[in-house]
Amino acid sequence: MLAVLLAIPVLGGLLILQTAIISRFPLLQGTADVVLLALVAWALQARVETGIQWGIIGGLLVSVVSGLPFGITLIGYLLAVVLALVLRRRVWQVPLLAMIVTTFFGTIVIHLVALIALRVTGTPLPVLQALNLVTLPSILLNLLLAVPIYAVISDLSKWVHPEKLEI
Repeated sequence: MLAVLLAIPVLGGLLILQTAIISRFPLLQGTADVVLLALVAWALQARVETGIQWGIIGGLLVSVVSGLPFGITLIGYLLAVVLALVLRRRVWQVPLLAMIVTTFFGTIVIHLVALIALRVTGTPLPVLQALNLVTLPSILLNLLLAVPIYAVISDLSKWVHPEKLEI
């Protein structure tokens, strides 16, 4: 329960950081998504069982402030969290590799879901331009921030879920 309640201030603070500071430093038209990185890093932690709940909270928070139709980021974040949970079960010995792979594919999934939603709602976006100017730079920025975010979230996870000492 503590872990779920902790998601609101942590993800809310990261959302404020993302919208107020990080979005002011784009690469071409792409920006880093620290909320996505935090959700993926949280889901990859071995003792964490609240990855989906964090994904829902993060998706709802970002949906409120995003210019996309409501719920689109929720869908994208949940898909990224599910990918992280699958990779945690398959590649659990190398969580940093799972973080990098999930960051790469999670960014693509979120951008594809957003692109499809915008096309359905009638916003004409050239797919190749969106890919070249937004998605690829966003992937690069997310990959640059993946390891530091993973380290911070890993420490937070150890604080919330301390190991029980065997005597």
